[in-house]
Amino acid sequence: VNAQKALRLKHFNLENGVAIQGYDPVAYFNQNKAVPGKKSLAVLADGVTYYFSSAANKALFLKDYKKYEPQYGGWCAYAMGANNEKVEIDPETFKIVNGKLYLFYHSWTNNTLTKWNEDETNLRTKADANWLKLFK
Repeated sequence: VNAQKALRLKHFNLENGVAIQGYDPVAYFNQNKAVPGKKSLAVLADGVTYYFSSAANKALFLKDYKKYEPQYGGWCAYAMGANNEKVEIDPETFKIVNGKLYLFYHSWTNNTLTKWNEDETNLRTKADANWLKLFK
């Protein structure tokens, strides 16, 4: 378990130990939008801290945190699939597929969600494989 926690801390996209730039991971699912969390509603899950916008969302997360965690440690799903790279994300650029949260890089000129949608099955297969390699 400690080895897994160390790998999570090493490979997840964290700012001062906090995932998704402080956004509430449950809100993506039950509100279908990016909602900033509150530090006062923080949860530590296997070494990774998440913030929540409500006590109800925090309670849902505590029941099954792996269900709500973003794929690929919160890094850009497109970059993980296309280039096997850890690339920053825009917390407001996301997609939920088969009950899993995917986050994407988005700038004025480059929305990687659009590119992901063009070849999602192939990119997801590659990204899954690339991410698993980090945890061996």
